[in-house]
Parts: sequence; structure tokens; C-alpha cells
Amino acid sequence: MRTTFDFAPLWRSTIGFDHLAGLVDSTLRQASDDNYPPYNIERSGEDHYRITLAVAGFGADDISVTAEQNALTIEGRKPEKPASEYLFQGIAARPFRRVFNLADYVQVKEAAFRDGLLIIDLVREVPEAMKPRRIQIAGATASSPQIEQKKAA
Repeated sequence: MRTTFDFAPLWRSTIGFDHLAGLVDSTLRQASDDNYPPYNIERSGEDHYRITLAVAGFGADDISVTAEQNALTIEGRKPEKPASEYLFQGIAARPFRRVFNLADYVQVKEAAFRDGLLIIDLVREVPEAMKPRRIQIAGATASSPQIEQKKAA
């Protein structure tokens, strides 16, 4: 079932979020795709996140992690090996590609492979110039106008 959303009320009160409709549309389209490999997304602090993918059957050399712009792409591909005769094959080792959209200023800090899990730590680091600041209003006091940096929480 395909769902559509009307973003008209949102556009009346926001500026610069034109890409939001495309982002929501691509996420809905991707949600109906394959759910392999399974993964978790955790928030481990105010600006710290962790993505954990269960990649049993893959080694660290079989997986590539690429961060570009606001997207994190994780791809896995097993090298071709001679065909074996399986009596039962329950460990999936098919190729996969998983893309995560990242918010502005979210950076990959570290990627590790432990116990069949790919663990990717992310952190949001807002540049000092982009943090909120308080603007002194001229004429309110006799002193010269000043701009104060607001401390980030």
C-alpha cells in the first residue's frame, strides 16, 4: 500500500526544507524493500548514536562502509568460492546494500567488527559558528552592541 502525504501546511511555516518530501518518499520506498541484514539504531547520548548490523557469515574484509554528504552506505559482498553441497543453509550470505540518511553535522566516529556485528558510532558535532547566539539589541542600554555566544548543552 502506497501512502502519500500533503506537506502544504509544513511549507507555510518552514524555509529550506524542500528536500524533506523527497527524503520521506525515498524512506517509504526503501521500507518496503528487503530487511536484510537486521540492524539496530541506538541513541547513546544527546549527540551520540550507534548503528549495529547483524552480519553473520561476513568478515570485516567483505564489508565496506562509505560516508558521503548526508548518507552512510554499508555494502556487503562475499567473494565467490567453489560451490558446496549444503544439506541445510540457514546462514544468509547474500550481497546487501543499506543506506542511512544522516542529519546535518552527523559524522561517523568509528566502525568496528565484533562477534558477527558491525558497529558504527556516530556523533553530531555542530560547528561553533552554527550554534545559537544571543544578539544584544542596540538602544536598549548605553553600552555598545554585543553578540554573545550561547553555551551548548
